[in-house]
Amino acid sequence: MTNCSTTQTDCTTQETVVEAARDYSFATRAIHDGQEPDSATGALVTPIYQTSTFVLDELGVNKGFQYARTHNPTRSALEECLASLENAKYCLASASGLSAAATVINLLSAGDHVIVGEDVYGGVYRLFERVFTRYGITFTYIDGKDLDAIEAAITPQTKMVWLETPTNPLLRLADLSAVAAITKARKLIFVVDNTFATPYFQRPIELGADVVVHSTTKYISGHSDIIGGAVITSNDQLFEVLKFHNNAVGAVPGPFDCFLALRGVKTLALRMREHERNAFAVARFLEAHPAIEAVHYPGLESHPQHELASKQMKGYGGVVACVVKGGLDAAKQVVNNTKLFQLAESLGGVKSLICHPATMTHAPIPKEVREPLGIVDGLIRLSLGIEDANDLIADLERVLPRDTSKTTTNAPTEKRIPVGAAR
Repeated sequence: MTNCSTTQTDCTTQETVVEAARDYSFATRAIHDGQEPDSATGALVTPIYQTSTFVLDELGVNKGFQYARTHNPTRSALEECLASLENAKYCLASASGLSAAATVINLLSAGDHVIVGEDVYGGVYRLFERVFTRYGITFTYIDGKDLDAIEAAITPQTKMVWLETPTNPLLRLADLSAVAAITKARKLIFVVDNTFATPYFQRPIELGADVVVHSTTKYISGHSDIIGGAVITSNDQLFEVLKFHNNAVGAVPGPFDCFLALRGVKTLALRMREHERNAFAVARFLEAHPAIEAVHYPGLESHPQHELASKQMKGYGGVVACVVKGGLDAAKQVVNNTKLFQLAESLGGVKSLICHPATMTHAPIPKEVREPLGIVDGLIRLSLGIEDANDLIADLERVLPRDTSKTTTNAPTEKRIPVGAAR
């Protein structure tokens, strides 16, 4: 395996490997790229190099690895594979999705300004508002699907645009090519969180993004057994700065977590097809159910951005959000009583999960901010696993309210306000 964090020769070799790998399909690359048989033993599966340091051949001479915070062969294998799947040059694995986000924000300095999609994941919102604002970086939150709003938010201090698409939890989309045209014209760094879509369904760098971020905790690993993240780019200059901060800050994954993520990514193509199949079935069921006020899934023709999703994505993903009539009490009744859907944070694993964003994933966002965005008390997020779709539908049918005559609407009544505009 090659290691792009040591020498320029290694980087050139990796670029050649990535170019050659594009001759193969996604599913083939997920199994083979970065995962050649171990050169020392012939082991078919990439070993867990459980070591903190590496012995030098002599002073100043190593075998490509020197200290495990900086690089590790198991981690390098994962990085090479993920870069290939995003059709990118470089990948840096990190200890979590949030540490990946922090690595990217470290591209900036005090006084810089970032434009952020307003219904960003609550943990990212907390990181931006309660950590990085303390260091003089400012954030403006806008509707990511509104190109005029992005243009209007740009100031002389703006250095970055940060978008999730599809968003968490409302599954709204941004037109990546159109946003990229804006950022390139203004010389801004365009960052896309691609966790929900995965590179199987969407590759933002091909659409003009400069940096892609993943929580590998989710679909990449796919088995709800690790915490991890990744930062991916094809920009040589950005990579050098990202690599420095990844090493200097030190929030890197251990080799066992990298091994598990690499194991998971081998079946990413298979799993994403099943996740999407189940998401379609459940979304259609919910759309027809009298207890459901709204369904958010870009694969449905009723989704306001279905046409855009069909254009820039190769599939629609495995997450469905819906609003249950009756508000918080009705939502609690559902999430507390499913049997197959497990009430838990996170998503993207083989087991189906159910969560209540207002009190779980998006609890860091104040109610007066989240409700106008649509993150209301009746909103439920479903991460469809790979169980049988009929069993999942039956699980929901059993707990959804049957008498909706006395329920009240969840629709927000407050005026829409820009998130973070006056903080």
